[in-house]
Amino acid sequence: MYQVPVKNIQIGDKNKLVLIAGPCVIESENLCLNTAKRIKDITVKLGIPYIFKSSFDKANRMSLESFRGPGIKKGLDVLNKVKAKVKCPILSDVHCVKDVSEAAEVLDIIQIPAFLCRQTDIVVAAAKTGKAVNIKKGQFLAPWDILPIIKKAESTGNKKIIITERGVAFGYNNLVTDFRALQIMREFGYPVVYDATHSIQIPGGRGSCSGGQREFVEGLSRAAVAFGCDGLFLEVHPEPAKALCDGPNMINLEDLEKLLKQVKKIREALGQNG
Repeated sequence: MYQVPVKNIQIGDKNKLVLIAGPCVIESENLCLNTAKRIKDITVKLGIPYIFKSSFDKANRMSLESFRGPGIKKGLDVLNKVKAKVKCPILSDVHCVKDVSEAAEVLDIIQIPAFLCRQTDIVVAAAKTGKAVNIKKGQFLAPWDILPIIKKAESTGNKKIIITERGVAFGYNNLVTDFRALQIMREFGYPVVYDATHSIQIPGGRGSCSGGQREFVEGLSRAAVAFGCDGLFLEVHPEPAKALCDGPNMINLEDLEKLLKQVKKIREALGQNG
């Protein structure tokens, strides 16, 4: 398996389980800085490599009225401050080709959103930057359907590729996780991350926006680590009920340490924690 380097972190193979976490969207500079610092403190204590995630623009919202974030210029400025002050790598998503080069100046990992994972131009543009690229598998794809997308990124010569599983559509307004997908996609030679918070999302569950069932995040996270993922992707907020985007499927920051202790023990029991 390729090991993907991100700053001083190695993702994949027999390296430590990595955490990618932060608020769904940039609501304010203070929220990002404070949340990133608290998560960093927890992960340092537990010896878990940490990458901060938050979106500067959530373009794939159901409603025109949904909060999208501050946009690329203000958003990247916030993310750059998080990188400098908290000293952790940064991941965020891009939604159009024209934003890729500007985003690459700040981001350590460029994320391709699930709804855009089959869009050739954006995948290729992100890979051409030479940065690590996190491709979120669309909830409309089988795990083996990710291989042609990997080939698109590889065509640029960039092999710093990460695949993220975020559940699969099951009827209307529902997602389920097939944990076989983690093993199937790892066999393509790249690290696989499990997005526990988007896997319990209920798309369109609130009519004009998505709902979620955060009570299942802990169980699914434990199962994914036991099944053999290389990292966990968790959207985390100090007050999920007041979050401006994806509140129902984000976990409370206060609950994070307990969950990370559990998954670390599972990883160590398997002899797979670096």
